[in-house]
Amino acid sequence: MATAQRVDPYRNFRFLIEIDGIVQGGFAECSGFGSSVEVVEYREGGESATVRKLPGKASYPDLMLKWGVTDSNELYEWHRAAIKGEIQRRNGSIILLDDKGREKVRWNFYNAWPSKYDGPDFSATGNAVAIDSLTVSCESLERA
Repeated sequence: MATAQRVDPYRNFRFLIEIDGIVQGGFAECSGFGSSVEVVEYREGGESATVRKLPGKASYPDLMLKWGVTDSNELYEWHRAAIKGEIQRRNGSIILLDDKGREKVRWNFYNAWPSKYDGPDFSATGNAVAIDSLTVSCESLERA
């Protein structure tokens, strides 16, 4: 007789974003975070040599943040500073919450700066929320 309690996976729509010194709520989407290690192939021996696969550099894709446009412009101003050559590197976290709003999983990113901003698309016949997008480039990311 099984006595283990069922554990359901967490839902992807309950999350928070924290970035040093920036308070911004209501993110609609956060995507692109992860990591990869480059594979370097090295051939040993002669004609029918063995190919060794060695680890190369680690890299981290850019984060894509999307949120509904409000009066808050802190994230845009962070990007605007980068356009002016004033790169402000910040650390942050992506936090997954359970159904009761408690923190369950956290991914921390480091030395991030905003590399691209996209404003909302407008349509006179639409009724969707206006969405801003910010691409954030980071030097490392880890699941805490």
